[in-house]
Amino acid sequence: MINRRSILLSAAALAFAATSASAQDYKAKYPELTFAVVPAENASGVTERWTPFTAYLSKELGVKVNLRIANDYAAVIEGQRSGNIHLASYGSASFARARLTGVKTDAFANDINIDGSTGYYSVFFVKATSPYKTVQELKGKNLGLVDPNSTSGNNVPRFELDKMGITDADTYFSKVVFTGSHENAMLALSQGTVDVVANQWTNDGDSTLAQMITKGMLKNADGSVMKKDDFRIIHKSAPIINGPYAYSSDLPEELKAAIRKAFEEAPTKDKAAFDKLSDGQKKGFHAATTKDWDATIDLIKFVDALRKKKAS
Repeated sequence: MINRRSILLSAAALAFAATSASAQDYKAKYPELTFAVVPAENASGVTERWTPFTAYLSKELGVKVNLRIANDYAAVIEGQRSGNIHLASYGSASFARARLTGVKTDAFANDINIDGSTGYYSVFFVKATSPYKTVQELKGKNLGLVDPNSTSGNNVPRFELDKMGITDADTYFSKVVFTGSHENAMLALSQGTVDVVANQWTNDGDSTLAQMITKGMLKNADGSVMKKDDFRIIHKSAPIINGPYAYSSDLPEELKAAIRKAFEEAPTKDKAAFDKLSDGQKKGFHAATTKDWDATIDLIKFVDALRKKKAS
């Protein structure tokens, strides 16, 4: 005899079977995923920081997640374009660049800071012993940047310089050096290779400088370990939205949903792995959409216009 209860049970069973089949479908098509990050620190530090989290993702998604440490932001962009990278940790500017150049990638989350905010700053650092109080005083000196596609290490600094009337950094400064990573930029400043450097900063406890100070990576000429007080910020930008985590647009919807869920639950399901990512300086992941970076795309267009103007 067919009754309402049996119909409901049959419907529930069919729904469960469909969901299970969908999950199996994505696992069959994507038995492995590649998650790319750009090194803000040395390769061993990146591996140590990200390996527990990728292990957590593997467990939650039911497929192996491989960590790829990209050489630079351009490698992440091209990796997603070619389909070799399925998940990526982007900077805001590199994500905007990827979208502008037609990469099929969608943002789904970004970091939440300890204070609940979802942004950070680009700052100009000098040594505390230097006489410089403003960026304008550094005309003819050496400027250290990070990477052409870095948000806080190139694009926002150039935007900030333009607001100061410095429309061509390459002629205003004696030399402009791309150091390759946020850590390398701070090392260049500490060693005197450059006189001022652009870098990322959220607060005194959450920045590349803070991480390097904790590790004892910055040293004076006599070998003594440097402290935060040995550096000084002479300019801070307006807030920048934290860079996104993004997945390839072509991934199955069931897999995308599983990825979003895994990120959302990470702070409670594997707190140790989550805290390792930021030395305990983040409180979770904020659900985001690609449109959240529309303003960053406008920034990149502005910086591109500056380059074209200089070239002409």
